[in-house]
Amino acid sequence: MAPAWFGSKLCAVRRTGFTTNILMASSFNHVTEALKQRNFRLYVSGNAVSLVGLWTQRIAVGWLTWELTHSGAWLGAVALADLCPSLIIGPFAGVIADRVDRLRIMRIVQTLAMIQATTLALLALVEWISIGILIALVLANGIVVGVNQPARLALVSSLVPRRHLSTAVAINSIVFNLARFVGPALAGILILTVGVSAAFAVNAASYLVFLVALARIHLDKTSMPALGSNGRSMVADVVEGVRYLAGHAGIGPLLLLVTALSVGVRCYVELLPGFAADVFSRGAGGLAALGSAVGVGAVAGGIWLAQRGGPPGLARVAMFHSLLTALAILGFAASDWFPAGLFFAAVSGVFMAISGVSAQSIIQLSVESKVRGRVLSLYGIIVRAGPAVGAMMLGGASELVGLRPPLVAGAIVCVSVWLFVWRRRAAVEAALEERVIVSESVERPRHLSEHS
Repeated sequence: MAPAWFGSKLCAVRRTGFTTNILMASSFNHVTEALKQRNFRLYVSGNAVSLVGLWTQRIAVGWLTWELTHSGAWLGAVALADLCPSLIIGPFAGVIADRVDRLRIMRIVQTLAMIQATTLALLALVEWISIGILIALVLANGIVVGVNQPARLALVSSLVPRRHLSTAVAINSIVFNLARFVGPALAGILILTVGVSAAFAVNAASYLVFLVALARIHLDKTSMPALGSNGRSMVADVVEGVRYLAGHAGIGPLLLLVTALSVGVRCYVELLPGFAADVFSRGAGGLAALGSAVGVGAVAGGIWLAQRGGPPGLARVAMFHSLLTALAILGFAASDWFPAGLFFAAVSGVFMAISGVSAQSIIQLSVESKVRGRVLSLYGIIVRAGPAVGAMMLGGASELVGLRPPLVAGAIVCVSVWLFVWRRRAAVEAALEERVIVSESVERPRHLSEHS
């Protein structure tokens, strides 16, 4: 017969296990509740297919550029053609997203993107493509992406109740990072077995799937912002958005921190080929392992944030994990042992995903609806252009002192900016979460009709 203490311990273990199971189920209820929203479920399904196609095309464009030129300079020119339109038209695209139905914008730009991918597929199939034509088509797609990004970021807030917004943004992050694995793998298979034109055709087909999903999304008017220009010019609206951002006690400092991270440390992903070859001496296999480690970490971070649930405390989560991101990349830069590099790459992926998704979520929740498109357009420019600018700066410095010292310097700058923002955390948190708390308390039950 078992002693009494054994029975009590066994009961305690059972209770602990039962409690753990309940907590895990409760945590992932946040994910299932977000996906129960019919509009969001349609959006995620279509977007997942489209993102796989997008990454398939990105790899194919790089491959075709190399096949046509065998030049690293041309690879850089193609990347510049893809990025520059977002920098130039991004702020004005934010104004459009505040003036025009965002769902309609997305339907139009996805159609244009499908036409671009179809054109690429046909020209590559009949071998009528040159590097000039390729750059022109990439530039056209960059314009489409620049117009689409603010509307895409702002639309999510209309697809789910506010209490599920952080979970929805995290789910989108998971989907994006999974597509980063599936798309390149699919591109490699298609290029080897069928040809580069097939990769472009797959992307065109993926846009069609997304368009079907977007066509089935129906939003009630209460979920959309007030539209129209109020007789003002687009430049005046851009200036208003910048003034709103600069004068906001929470969004301004948080975007300063996001900018520092984007330029100073997130750019290390673009520098991974150099680290794999020169620091770790592992070549293409090492590059694949490092890239996979970052991606796996990002998916894990997205899952953690998705199951976390509601918005309370997101501002502190964003700030705290921004510091952890800088420290993890500082550890990566200080390592010359490959297993340690893999570890820090994976950990940085976790923290980058958590800090990035939580920052975007709290900005979405705290910004006023009338300027959401403009503020998110600036956020999108920062997170898209920042790593490219950082890679140019750190890559240029690496020609003189090697790859590791510039990345260490970038991480130290990020920690310094973090200290500046952290000293003001009370005001930042109050400004960011005040509107969230008020909105949570008055949220209307209109979203209940979106459940399937």
